Amino acid sequence: MNYSSSTGESQRTPRTDVLLVDDSVTDLQLLMEMMTLRDLSISVALDGLRGYQQALRLRPGLVLLDVRLPGMDGFELCRRLKENRLTQSIPVIFLTAANDLAERLEGFAAGGVDYIGKPFEDQEVLARVGVHLLRPCHLHQNVEHFPESSCSSDEHLVTEVQRLLRDTIDQPPGLDELSRLFGTNRRRLNEAFQSLCGQPVYGWLREERLRQAYLLVTRSVSMLSTISDHLGYSTPANFTRAFRLRYGFAPGELRQRKIGPDEADPT
Repeated sequence: MNYSSSTGESQRTPRTDVLLVDDSVTDLQLLMEMMTLRDLSISVALDGLRGYQQALRLRPGLVLLDVRLPGMDGFELCRRLKENRLTQSIPVIFLTAANDLAERLEGFAAGGVDYIGKPFEDQEVLARVGVHLLRPCHLHQNVEHFPESSCSSDEHLVTEVQRLLRDTIDQPPGLDELSRLFGTNRRRLNEAFQSLCGQPVYGWLREERLRQAYLLVTRSVSMLSTISDHLGYSTPANFTRAFRLRYGFAPGELRQRKIGPDEADPT
């Protein structure tokens, strides 16, 4: 495990998948244990300023961030990361007890890609981290130091299946057809997704639909029913229900709050 103390100024580690920024030692220990078991390399900071410095130095694949931190809070840290060209592409997930609607919206407005409430479930955290890391290889290696060609066959399979599912998101093939198209079987395909993304194939697809839904709601003027059809929801009501369960508010509420297209980006 490549662990960098928040109080140290050691040289840059070979890779950092996830930077954890939290002042709760108990939560940090839980997160470190679960991510180490998934072969994720991690670094830690106990306050917002150290978190910003670590992000600049390490360029992690993802930042997992509390809101209520000593000194610079999580919202301000996220804004600074998004304003700096060196860190603006790093996905930021809030993991916090600051969990009411106004705080969730502020987190997305600051540039967060996701928002998880405390107390958290291990599998939910791992699943959402898997979705937002830039590509499957980041679950095992930082691509700045390890080229894409070193990805395993499972990682290549997952990447290609993800590409097809994005292209056919309104009417994706069934799991049997998907397996046949890629010369594999249901079990191997689901196991590859579970290993690399923290969830099976269609669990990943549900998250991808909601990620795209957030972008379309905030960045387009398309009717919500059109977005629903485009993403393959059976009815607008089902789309609204899924969106509310995932983000804590309905798509219409998000538009009414008028979060600008340049302020939130869950890619």
